[in-house]
Amino acid sequence: MKDLFSIKNKVYALSGGTGTLGGSIAEYLVGHGAKVILLGRSPKKLAEKKDELNAISPNSTFTFEVDVLNEEALIEVKKEIASNFEHLDGLVNLAGGNIPGATLSANQSIYDIAIADTQKVLDINLFGTVIPTIVLGGIMTQQGFGSIINISSMASKQAISRVLGYSMAKAGVDTFTQWMANEMASKFTDKIRVNAIAPGFFIGNQNRRLLTNEDGSYTDRGNKIITNTPMARFGDASELNGMVHYLLSDASSFVTGACYDVDGGFNSFSGV
Repeated sequence: MKDLFSIKNKVYALSGGTGTLGGSIAEYLVGHGAKVILLGRSPKKLAEKKDELNAISPNSTFTFEVDVLNEEALIEVKKEIASNFEHLDGLVNLAGGNIPGATLSANQSIYDIAIADTQKVLDINLFGTVIPTIVLGGIMTQQGFGSIINISSMASKQAISRVLGYSMAKAGVDTFTQWMANEMASKFTDKIRVNAIAPGFFIGNQNRRLLTNEDGSYTDRGNKIITNTPMARFGDASELNGMVHYLLSDASSFVTGACYDVDGGFNSFSGV
């Protein structure tokens, strides 16, 4: 009997695979027999992560130094992947995040926002998903199968204060996910699926200062999030792995255009 959840010997490309969430996903995938291709801008981070992953599973990890916003460079990477791997089974678009200039402080209003930084946040979170999906999705179209996972956010579903650019970008990711799912299934094949995961609040390097104080206690923002999360805690990076596994595997063969919340109940809680 076929194991619908098997990802052994599958090949998955990950952008942002050296970050907190992406790193955990990469470790999980190679630990379950998959091979991963890490896409990133920092040769140092890529090399360090490659060594970590190959220590878990030898010869499991490959890297390409590339900016996912650079379409021409990504096309060259696409050619390398197509010529060096028999197939590309999946793509996980994890590149993204926020920057200080696009994050309002508690005592600022919309009129204090840095427009240029807000545009940068839109680029990396939205077009950092759109461009690799279109470029590397071409490999999947040629081979006739594949699974693409985009990373959404609670900020796409509710008006989360202080992060306008990030919210707009992730709302765009939701729309793009549905649009691309429709495009792949209706014009090419039902064997190419496009879905999204909306993580709740996980503490990583980018948001640590927003959510925790130097002594490890929660900031006012951190406490508000916990108060509105029925599970009353932040997520652990490993808690995304199960959903990623499901969406990459054949177990989700009739699932496309969906966005799954992994949020401890945050999006379902009314506050009363």
